[in-house]
Amino acid sequence: MSSYIEKKAHFCTKLTTPSISSVYGIPDNLSSKEMREFITSRRLMMQVFWVCFIVGRGEEIQEGRWELLVENAGVSAMHMTLTHTDKVVIFDQTLAGPSKMLRADISCNNQTTNGTEDCWAHSIEYDIAANSVRPLRLLTDTFCSSGAFDSTGRLVQTGGWNNGYRVTRYFTPCSDSSCDWVESSTLLFSRRWSFNYEFLPKRPGEGSFRLPFLIQTHDTNEENNLYPFLHLSSDGNLFIFANRNSILLDYNQNRVLRTFPTIPGAGSRSYPSSGSSVMLPLDNANNFQRVEIMICGGAADRAFTRARDDQAFLQALQSCGRIEITSPNPVWQMEEMPGPRVMNDMLILPTGEILIINGAEQGSAGYQNARAPALSPFLYRPTQAMANRFSILGSTKIPRMYHSTANVLPDGRVLVGGSNSNFGYNFSDVPFPTELRIEAYIPYYLHSYYDPIRPSILSVFPRKINYRSKFVVRFSVQRPPGVNIRFHVYAPPFTTHSVSMNQRMLSLAATPVALRNSSYLVGLMAPPNPVVAPSGYYLLTVVNGGVPSRAEWICFVN
Repeated sequence: MSSYIEKKAHFCTKLTTPSISSVYGIPDNLSSKEMREFITSRRLMMQVFWVCFIVGRGEEIQEGRWELLVENAGVSAMHMTLTHTDKVVIFDQTLAGPSKMLRADISCNNQTTNGTEDCWAHSIEYDIAANSVRPLRLLTDTFCSSGAFDSTGRLVQTGGWNNGYRVTRYFTPCSDSSCDWVESSTLLFSRRWSFNYEFLPKRPGEGSFRLPFLIQTHDTNEENNLYPFLHLSSDGNLFIFANRNSILLDYNQNRVLRTFPTIPGAGSRSYPSSGSSVMLPLDNANNFQRVEIMICGGAADRAFTRARDDQAFLQALQSCGRIEITSPNPVWQMEEMPGPRVMNDMLILPTGEILIINGAEQGSAGYQNARAPALSPFLYRPTQAMANRFSILGSTKIPRMYHSTANVLPDGRVLVGGSNSNFGYNFSDVPFPTELRIEAYIPYYLHSYYDPIRPSILSVFPRKINYRSKFVVRFSVQRPPGVNIRFHVYAPPFTTHSVSMNQRMLSLAATPVALRNSSYLVGLMAPPNPVVAPSGYYLLTVVNGGVPSRAEWICFVN
């Protein structure tokens, strides 16, 4: 962004340099030499003024802004994910008690109970275009559950609490309002609070697989290994991080291939000491083989028990660690965020930058276990020099504490919801009431200042794309695109408990951009295989000079 501002500043100074007495206020009766000196000094002053104005305006733009979208969504957003129909599925837990919205399906007919079912809504679908919500029928408890999309774009949602321990739920997105949750009658092999893993769908006779790593990373009285961070590496193996340690797992053979160094520093990074993680964007320049993981925030040692037992809220961790897991000699490179943070979410923006949002500065995850809301997001630019990577963005007025979520939308905004530090819905006499408002954080790149270089995707062909095949994108832009133009594909995450599950971005190889009939054509190469980019729906974005287009959905098929 800075180079664009500098160019605009230079342009503005050119507009303010005419040596006209009405502009510069030149006194009468000056000699030629005195007039030249006066004009030069005034010209410099005007240039400095315009540069300061533009840079100051740039700082304001850089911070982004917030917009309240829905005052009362009816359901608190403990879990959130974006579907390929441009709608967002949101849900909390069925044991939360009465929400602020009734189900409208025929089973309930707007009653609080039909005798056998809880008719309070515990899930909603948010329509981005209409800025509206509708209730969904969720029956079993989803507290502390997980989710992922299959290759068809269907949401597969697993586990939970109580009667939801071993339940699998499916949500097939639709363009109208006909879709709803479907709960499978086939139970998971193990309840999803155990130190094991299992697959869906299963091979005949397959059960679950014990994972000793989760036992080894367990802290007595604190746990600190729940909701481990998982990232599929480009070699097909699984990076797993829990507490402060991490491994590379061959999940097909249930064999640990590699143990990585412990992340430096005290404290923990996993629930309830919830930090967050992200796999930095993969790049075609190295055939997507260089994989780097970044983990930020977390809680101090004993933060959970001190908050729960003593109401003492320790300062959260301020550090981040980056590690190249495909390196022969991986080492954690540590950095400092602008402030401490726990229960934060980390999202990949369309530009490839990282947004760190939500959370608190003190305490840990858990019911009323944190204080000092972290109201200002942080922006992280992975490719910059270390001293220039972090910046502080504009603050929200709504605390987003325990059970907050966020997702990147196709237009580049960030949808933010949730925050419920209470067991059930509680709106009074607590430090942080249940939060039902949904808002959008609008990043700097959506400011109209960047419209002259913002691309617009006109067409993509085909939309369903085989691996290692070419597809064509046509786009327009007011000014001719520069040499710094990139093409990103992004798998949106399922977010809950500061974990952005299955989030993934790739920068694709492209042919030279060609001008055709007042628009531009480019050929893109699809990823080589479903290990690098698992089959399913992705958001395609054209990024010109650091400014992204609105994204369009494509699907990689195997």
